[in-house]
Amino acid sequence: MRRWHGLDEVPADWGRSVITIGVFDGVHRGHQRIVGAAAELARERGLRSVVITFDPHPDEVVRPGTHPPLLSSTRRRAELLAELGTDVVILLPFTLELSRMGPDEFVQSVLVDRLHAAHVIVGEDFRFGHKAKGDVALLRELGEKYDFTAEGVPLVADGGTISSTHIRERLAVGDVAAAAESLGRPHRVEGVVVRGHQRGRALGFPTANLETMQHVAIPADGVYAGHLICDSDRYPAFRWPAAISIGTNPTFEGEGERTVEAYALDRDDLDLYGEHMAVDFAVRIRDTLKFDSVEALVEEMRRDVDRARELTA
Repeated sequence: MRRWHGLDEVPADWGRSVITIGVFDGVHRGHQRIVGAAAELARERGLRSVVITFDPHPDEVVRPGTHPPLLSSTRRRAELLAELGTDVVILLPFTLELSRMGPDEFVQSVLVDRLHAAHVIVGEDFRFGHKAKGDVALLRELGEKYDFTAEGVPLVADGGTISSTHIRERLAVGDVAAAAESLGRPHRVEGVVVRGHQRGRALGFPTANLETMQHVAIPADGVYAGHLICDSDRYPAFRWPAAISIGTNPTFEGEGERTVEAYALDRDDLDLYGEHMAVDFAVRIRDTLKFDSVEALVEEMRRDVDRARELTA
């Protein structure tokens, strides 16, 4: 798969393509249906499939200060889209100028002139152009004008419509299992391992303390079972069961800073500082608690580890 940053990277001799458009934050099961349909149609027609996605999130540009918590990094989003058979992901910078384009101008300048659209597949609720004036019906009309076809794919409903907003809501209350059901895989949080207070090591549970990216969707405070993941020269294809803690360590007065820490079960031989790691959340074990003593905390941590071991077996 190729990844282009902006339309300037589109080759001058680029042929006709099947295109889908959206933020696709999280690449959840609804997104997977749309992107998969585009990739399949492209293969059938002997064309290449192109996904147009945006960075930053359009909400932050149109309504500054409203950036939603992100379900995936741009790198992770591209990886997930590639797994669906996409040939090219275009990360289109979302600017005020782009937001002010009318539907016709967007279609002509982006889909037709640069990407030579043969067919466009979007979700049935797709909106585009200045003030979201364009919809699927208008996209079909513009397709007749500019010689491409368009279709809206029905949304995935599973006890309610699957959406990024719904997934964020489940994560905000710690329901990582429901979030995983809608995503089609565990929710992942990425970051670089940095030095913290090193209390975990002192207590017998050395943790990787992740410095997470801005705007990332972090589940509610609590203890979770999941996996710690890395793919680096030092730890290639590393995936290990883990107990994950999110919170401010209330047992220790004065810390206050919210952290994401993961203990790779039964591993005290890892040197992870400086590594880009990820944690996948499987099941919530308990709320964050304040203990009367360090001894009580350690006893509870042992139970957490035993539970995490059972849940990830």
